[in-house]
Amino acid sequence: MKHIVVTSVTRDDLQDGGAAHFASVITAVRSSRPGASIEVLVPDFNGDPGSLDIVMNACPDIFNHNIETVPRLYSRIRPGADYARSIRLLHEARLRLAGGKIKSGLMVGFGEREEEVLEVMKDCLGAGCSILTIGQYLQPSGNQVPVEEFITPGQFKKYELKDWR
Repeated sequence: MKHIVVTSVTRDDLQDGGAAHFASVITAVRSSRPGASIEVLVPDFNGDPGSLDIVMNACPDIFNHNIETVPRLYSRIRPGADYARSIRLLHEARLRLAGGKIKSGLMVGFGEREEEVLEVMKDCLGAGCSILTIGQYLQPSGNQVPVEEFITPGQFKKYELKDWR
């Protein structure tokens, strides 16, 4: 294994949001796979900077927190989450991770508009992200939010080629 991704479901039941567990897994992986790069995909820790510090002190190579959707759709797609808090988390991670990469992900197909996606891309870049993934949302079961639109390969290419300079 050359690249290892560590993630979990949101652990709001734990005071630190699972931060100590993320840190201990990073430490264990570094010990057993010293040459592997380590990416952590974490929740927003309810905005707790202490939890973020715990993870960042373990020095992941890539810190990932997914934005998931555009601000207008947050209350429907990510109830309990907060767009501004997620952007702040990415920004704070950038300030704490010297030499590492900051990553986020966005799903499309919920009915967002192109200009909204571009604004999220701009926000992520401004927060310090050097990697952003954009993927088509697919409804996992009848209990989840339905797909409103299948995004064309051409639209994905347009997002890929956006020049931010």
